[in-house]
Amino acid sequence: MKRERITSTSDRQRFFSGRPAELLRATAVHLTFVATIFGCSVNATAGDHEKATPVATANPQAHKVSAATRIRNWFQTGQASWYGLKFQGRKTATGETYDMNALTCAHPSLPLGSWVRVTNLRNRKTVLVRVNDRGPSFGDRIVDLSYAAARAVGLRDTGKVKLERVSLTDPELAKVLIARLPDATLPNLLSGHPDWLPAQ
Repeated sequence: MKRERITSTSDRQRFFSGRPAELLRATAVHLTFVATIFGCSVNATAGDHEKATPVATANPQAHKVSAATRIRNWFQTGQASWYGLKFQGRKTATGETYDMNALTCAHPSLPLGSWVRVTNLRNRKTVLVRVNDRGPSFGDRIVDLSYAAARAVGLRDTGKVKLERVSLTDPELAKVLIARLPDATLPNLLSGHPDWLPAQ
């Protein structure tokens, strides 16, 4: 079949004027090809964008946990022991003198000066103690209680206990600290904190 050579605009118009079906088919094929190429390009670009763009969170602070919450959520269970007269008067890790009659304890890793609630899991008795020393350094024990703390929870030798960190804002701790203050100091302290007074 001999092909006609189209050299000018008038020839192009004359050529397609008698071939409307061929013109439509050619145009459809051309548009389909362009659409296919464009679609692949858009999908590839969108896919790359989705991979490269991190998902934004609604609240960036949602995963941050406050120090008070971490303290409230901390606990540990294990064997406890106590130390008494043999260590009376010795220096503790804080530099203070060990007093077997004070409510303190020795722990291997908790911050010195922090407060812990100790619960005897056999009888459910509890006591609040302050960490002022390091230990125990042997066996599977997790804490060494002072003589007074061991007596408070009914621990004669060793026993299983639960330790819970106590925040300085804990109401129970505030009551314990007030109870341990000298009588002369109590009125001055309460005058500055009327909310600590019992309800009438």
